[in-house]
Amino acid sequence: MLAAMAVAMTGTRVSAIALPWFVLTTTGSAVWTGVVAFAEMTPYVLVKLLAGPLVDRVGPRRISWAADVVSAAAAGAVVLLHSLGLLSMAVLAGLVAVIGAARGPGDLAKEIMVPEAAERARVPLERAAGLMGVTDRLAQTVAPAVGGAMVAVLGALTVLGISAACFVLGSVMVAWALPRGMGQRAPGREKHEGYWRRFGQGFAFLRGERLLLAMIVMVGVTNLLDAAYGQVLAPVWAKESGHGPAVLGLNGSVMGLTAVGGSLVAAAVAHRMRRRPVFFVAFLLAGPPKFVILAVDAPVWGMVVVFAVSGFSAGFLNPILSAITYERVPRHLLGRVQALGSSLAWAGIPLGGVLAGAAVAGAGLAPVLLTCGVAYALTTTLTGLLPASRDMDRRRGHGPAAPEPVRLSGARRPP
Repeated sequence: MLAAMAVAMTGTRVSAIALPWFVLTTTGSAVWTGVVAFAEMTPYVLVKLLAGPLVDRVGPRRISWAADVVSAAAAGAVVLLHSLGLLSMAVLAGLVAVIGAARGPGDLAKEIMVPEAAERARVPLERAAGLMGVTDRLAQTVAPAVGGAMVAVLGALTVLGISAACFVLGSVMVAWALPRGMGQRAPGREKHEGYWRRFGQGFAFLRGERLLLAMIVMVGVTNLLDAAYGQVLAPVWAKESGHGPAVLGLNGSVMGLTAVGGSLVAAAVAHRMRRRPVFFVAFLLAGPPKFVILAVDAPVWGMVVVFAVSGFSAGFLNPILSAITYERVPRHLLGRVQALGSSLAWAGIPLGGVLAGAAVAGAGLAPVLLTCGVAYALTTTLTGLLPASRDMDRRRGHGPAAPEPVRLSGARRPP
């Protein structure tokens, strides 16, 4: 499972370097580069939001390998059409939208197979989620650097072809190596239910889970702030401070590498630690300091230390979040609940850069950095004080809740 995720994530991260560079060098237009990025992320979020009932009905294993095949075909079509001189920017945006639309349910399917893989391997959920976090962090840290080097040596189209090959390999690994029916535990009574009824069941379950809702809202706000940082605030700081992209890249690399270390530690010991204090202290160390340190014009060595601590702390977050989700959501609802939750948590990301750009233009960089740091700290602290956060350890070690009918308001009880 981890190997299949690593291959698919590598293909995604490499294409995230190759595609924008290809558009920018082909058209010279930052506008088209932004349009292509938007064309991928918007279908990703929307299709992932709606894919939950389908994944639960068809089964995540089938959805995973089929989505990787579609992604590979679309990426390969970009290479083929460009070589034939038939690739316009509109066609490219359409093919990239197909890749994004396939990635959404494909990523969702892989995520919801993790708890069953953990059960089969007799691995604690925190450890499985931690290893999943290590895989993701390594892909985020190593793949962009390797992808950038390959683009410089081989060219963007060749690297996009390599990305397509990664998607094919991930599909083959899931189709051949994972057991048939893995992750598919829908009760028999659901087989004849319609799509929107199944979608509504996921929504109804999530609405009644105060802890999960609190986590989703908190992560949604912090994701927006992180997007503002990555898309606008950090690049503007690099330019205005005179440090340039070298120090910006150094900070990112240090944070990425230490996040891998944090995820490894979480995989080893998180199942023995109290979740609530670890989670909220880690969130406070992972988010606000990086905004504040850039606002106060600290020396480079001080920034490196802060980003190292932030990255290490961030490595503990996803393992705990994932374990809580896997424990609290019945398996037959996991796809639709995970789809709703992750899509809502990602909803603010497209707005982060737009809001940050407008704020910097109106108030200046340093005040916006400090405001974002304070907002980050308040969001995490207030969530940690909610009564619902005390339930973070309640179902620990007991696996998912027993499947129960999720009744929609006004629905009749079945005979």
